[in-house]
Amino acid sequence: MVEKTLTRMDLSEAVFNAVGLSKNESADLVENVLKHMADALVDGEQVKISSFGTFSVRNKTERVGRNPKTGEEVTIEPRRVLTFRPSHLMKDRIETGNKR
Repeated sequence: MVEKTLTRMDLSEAVFNAVGLSKNESADLVENVLKHMADALVDGEQVKISSFGTFSVRNKTERVGRNPKTGEEVTIEPRRVLTFRPSHLMKDRIETGNKR
């Protein structure tokens, strides 16, 4: 199975083809949307896209982990992690696509 990655360029090209903006305007639109989403996440807001899913930032507490090579216990510092929860419609769409 060959995996393809959807890039910013692909998104701006899709906007260019669908909306009819210039290529530069399409690229600027995609950049602005992604920047707005990233800024909201940094500020601790959720980003919810209907029929797609919800992005959110979760705080993880400090915990003890183990180095798999040596077995040595190490402290894992508290951190913020990005999470994504797909909508039910997205889950159904992906499941249907896998049955082709």
